[in-house]
Amino acid sequence: MPKLYVLLGSNLGDRVFYLTEATTRLAAVFGKTALKSKFYETAAWGLTNQPSFLNQVLVFDTSLSPKVVLALTQQIEQELGRIRKERWGARVIDIDLLFYGQEILETPHLHLPHPQLHLRRFTLTPLAEVAPEFIHPVLQKTIAELLAECPDELEVKEFSE
Repeated sequence: MPKLYVLLGSNLGDRVFYLTEATTRLAAVFGKTALKSKFYETAAWGLTNQPSFLNQVLVFDTSLSPKVVLALTQQIEQELGRIRKERWGARVIDIDLLFYGQEILETPHLHLPHPQLHLRRFTLTPLAEVAPEFIHPVLQKTIAELLAECPDELEVKEFSE
């Protein structure tokens, strides 16, 4: 059964609540998380004039297709109040699909692996916590190697309430 790697992010409202609620809803669909990172806090990437994000990586085992997984994660975002106004804008919840096993997929609505994850320290840091030896199916490097080479200089720090 493929492992599904997802990145949760929130920078509006009660960020811990939104990440926790998203985890609960994802677990209701996919089952208990196989792995879960700590929470990490990072300044916004892309559009930088907005509140800091909390991020977390979760790993699930799933037999659902990537297309179904995308539809279910977008439904959870919508149920939690996600409103898509602008690219990289502030949001109560964001659920990004990072990897679906070793699958390489490019459709108009879904790219696997996530095409920019190797450029984002806020993604690689929690991912390296749970899967440092996972090999990126396109770049053929481990997550630890990608993190060491990451050009993103934004500070990513472990979050404590």
